[in-house]
Parts: sequence; structure tokens; C-alpha cells
Amino acid sequence: MSHVKFWVHLVFTTKNREPFLTKEIRKEVYKHIKKNCKEKGIFLTSINGYSEHVHCLLSLNKDQTISQTVQLIKGESSFWINKQKIIPFKFSWQDDYFAVSISESQVQSVINYIQNQEEHHAKKSFSDEVNEFMKKYGFEKII
Repeated sequence: MSHVKFWVHLVFTTKNREPFLTKEIRKEVYKHIKKNCKEKGIFLTSINGYSEHVHCLLSLNKDQTISQTVQLIKGESSFWINKQKIIPFKFSWQDDYFAVSISESQVQSVINYIQNQEEHHAKKSFSDEVNEFMKKYGFEKII
């Protein structure tokens, strides 16, 4: 029997980083994403975000890839948002996403970071956050 635990910090944004995710909408969307992940066998430990982006902490199993998992989360949630007419126009997520692996010893730290998004973004823009991630994780392109 294979045993795999691969932690991934995933961040994705609304199309063109439009701030469509009000506090009320976020609550409904996160609830739906949690339910969908459970149904699809995606181990979602934490989810939160702000008006234009979502952070997730996932643990992938041996049969899941990052791209498949992201597609299941983003594709199904945008379909659901449009079907429920939560936003009065066609909603979509940005095609790109940010995903990095984290060690077991950092899980609680990342959970805390994800859960404190509203407080975090009272002090720092999402663009600044992206630039910090890009530098921290060694990505060449700074957005």
C-alpha cells in the first residue's frame, strides 16, 4: 500500500483580479468548495481569502495532481457560482494559479496565515503579497 502526504498551498484569483468576492459571497463559495472537495476526495485543510483571491491548504494523495485538483476546484466552483447567480454576471477564475509545497512542520503556520487573510489584507495589497511569494519561493517573474 502506498502512503503519500503532499501539502500544497494553493492561491488563485478572480478573472482580472476583480474584487467580486464580498464577505457574504466568500462564505458561500468557501462552503461550497469544502463540500465539493469532500465529494471529490480532495483533502482540503483550510480555505480563506479576500475580495479577489482564495488560499487553500491541500494534501494530495497518490492519484491526484496539482493541475487536476486545481481544475476540479476552480472549474466546478465557477460553474456553481454562475448556476446559483451569486454574482449578477458571468463569473470566472483567472487561468493561472500559485501552488507551492510546504513541509509538515509548516502546516499550522500556513493554516494560521490562511485564516487571517482579512486582517492581513487590511495592511497589505494582494499584489504585494504575490510579489513576496514570488521572491520567497524563487519564482523569477515578479507580478
